[in-house]
Amino acid sequence: MAATSRGTTPEPPDVRPRLTVLSGPSGVGKSTVVAHMRKVHPEVWLSVSATTRKPRPGEQDGVQYYFVTDDEFDKLIANGELLEWAEFAGNRYGTPRRAVQDRLEAGRPVLLEIDLQGARLVRESMPDAQLVFLAPPSWDELVRRLTGRGTESPEVIERRLGAARIELAAESEFDVTLVNTSVEDVARELLALMDVV
Repeated sequence: MAATSRGTTPEPPDVRPRLTVLSGPSGVGKSTVVAHMRKVHPEVWLSVSATTRKPRPGEQDGVQYYFVTDDEFDKLIANGELLEWAEFAGNRYGTPRRAVQDRLEAGRPVLLEIDLQGARLVRESMPDAQLVFLAPPSWDELVRRLTGRGTESPEVIERRLGAARIELAAESEFDVTLVNTSVEDVARELLALMDVV
């Protein structure tokens, strides 16, 4: 006869959504996929980063970014209030931890769209996060997208392509890879991974 133990009713499964991190090389279309996805499913919460850079015309505090001073950013780091942070072109950017945790605890799906370095830092601080890598259909297509913008100098494009090679080599660190052949398809696949119907 099988032994049974009293008082050990199994706990109901944790229905709290997981944090989903979307990353991939520059030019792969992360922002386009996220914008399409949020148009279809606005309940998906996209984390707003804090930054030390000055607002551009039309940007609002708390919408595109939380605009903070260098001193405020130093305090966020010192108090462990950022899930991840990095420096780009002399400005710092970071993901506020509390806002992410509050949304997850409220049962809302949360998405971070960040670079490789940020994804690695999130994995360290929130090991249960789901890391999704957005890959281009091919290297040639990524080159076409990066050079087709026509807004950057050849030196900047070369730097971006060099960074893209490094980022593509890190694909195996992620839980899932989605290939961006169609914005609609990738957005649908990402929503499925996040259990958003």
